[in-house]
Amino acid sequence: MIRTLQASDGPDVISLLSWMDDAPEREVFAPDARTPEELALENTGKTCLVVADDLGSVTAFAALSPFQDGLLLEGPLSETPEGLPKLLSAALQHNDNQSVYAFAARDNLPVRGALEAAGFSPMHTTDFYRLTRGHLGKVPELPENLSLAGRTDAQTYRSLYHAAEDTWSERLHWSEAQMLTHLHSPDVQLSVLLRGGKAVGFAETELDGELARMTYLAVHPAERGQGYGKLLLLHAAQAAFDRPEVRAVQVRAHDHEGPARALYAHAGFLHCRSVVTYVLEPEGEEA
Repeated sequence: MIRTLQASDGPDVISLLSWMDDAPEREVFAPDARTPEELALENTGKTCLVVADDLGSVTAFAALSPFQDGLLLEGPLSETPEGLPKLLSAALQHNDNQSVYAFAARDNLPVRGALEAAGFSPMHTTDFYRLTRGHLGKVPELPENLSLAGRTDAQTYRSLYHAAEDTWSERLHWSEAQMLTHLHSPDVQLSVLLRGGKAVGFAETELDGELARMTYLAVHPAERGQGYGKLLLLHAAQAAFDRPEVRAVQVRAHDHEGPARALYAHAGFLHCRSVVTYVLEPEGEEA
């Protein structure tokens, strides 16, 4: 039976999330929560559906939440792939004719098959690479005309963010308060490369316990081809490893970003996983 998520379903959904965590090939976009209490808070404002068996136990989960210009699909998550199509169909009845985005591990063939059967089209693949502590090579000294700053103002951040890549648009709509909160978060580490006092690139790393995720690495288009990306990557990784709890640094690259892939490989980062981004366009629009 497919029904709306109930408060009492929390432990069963957490069990499904733990099952997903046990194998990289099961990965889908899913709640960050790993306790029933955190899950209840995180699911506020979402449309959450589950599949329940005859005893009321939850065997599958999916949710929709606002995302960019449409909705984000969380899941579908199920230990048995047979029920994925029906759950996915039920969830999509709540899409209000908006674009729906979904993310699944490249090797998660059951979920990818269900998404494609439901009309989702792959947009791109994102590859993730990791460098573990002790494997960072020699970090070169900065040339005399370059320096690094650990912070920057909101205007400079927006300018670099906007110039780096057109698809990086979400943060351009943040309020001043949201931007300042982010820039001053203790869990965000910035490395801003300056030449003569002018910002020419930046690396942004989010600290999450033992893992440091380098979420953005960008050089202004007018400044590319001078080795600034390599300098930023190595110095930002070194700054992350200066935190004693960090055991690995993770970076990412989309399938069309050949230079970034080569940069990571040359620096010793090893491929660890790939995620496919899907979109289901509203009826009447082309994918």
